[in-house]
Amino acid sequence: MKKFLFIFLAGFLLSSVSHAQKFGYIDSNFILSKMPAYTKVQQEMDKYADNWQHEIEGLQQDLDKMKQDYKAEEVLLTEEMKRKRQSEIAKKENEVRDYQRKVFGYQGMMFKRRQDLMRPVQDEVFTAVEKVAKAKGLQIVFDKSGDLVMIYTNPVHDYTEYVLEELGLATPQQNTPGQQPAGAIIDQPENLPETDTLEQENIPAQQQNMQQKKPATKKKKSNN
Repeated sequence: MKKFLFIFLAGFLLSSVSHAQKFGYIDSNFILSKMPAYTKVQQEMDKYADNWQHEIEGLQQDLDKMKQDYKAEEVLLTEEMKRKRQSEIAKKENEVRDYQRKVFGYQGMMFKRRQDLMRPVQDEVFTAVEKVAKAKGLQIVFDKSGDLVMIYTNPVHDYTEYVLEELGLATPQQNTPGQQPAGAIIDQPENLPETDTLEQENIPAQQQNMQQKKPATKKKKSNN
């Protein structure tokens, strides 16, 4: 009885909060994929990564040559000379490993350079989201691409297209994240967010596709 009462009260409170606050969600990864500035950042990061990788490969080649030379000359070296050459090889190995970690490791040069280049792009997206949230009266905006796991999302709460419009990236036809089929199931097609750039003619076609994809209902067998 207590368990049932707790579930009832929790459901009531959640229902009250949902009525009190208007919320929406966006797909930041999809928004970024439409931004030329983000594409430019990706291209620049690819160049940086290639340059650093070539540097590391050059250091590795020098290390490999040192090892090969030592192996070829080992029989001619004294014990003292061997220890000196081995020490030089070990030092070179540490240099290569440390530089690789410095570039591609956690919070390394690659990570920091990407942060610097992405900051203006992220600020632009945040500003657009903030404007849309204020214009639409949203108290909460979730990010579908974030760590928050969204098991089900009703497209009526999707404000991704509004943000794209605010960024000047809206298209004559609504952008569709991922490979969402034209007949994707939605609760209320007439309540979907509308922008000046959406083609309302697509809605009847979506409803028709939904009807075609509905499985045929099976007749219940009589118990008699």
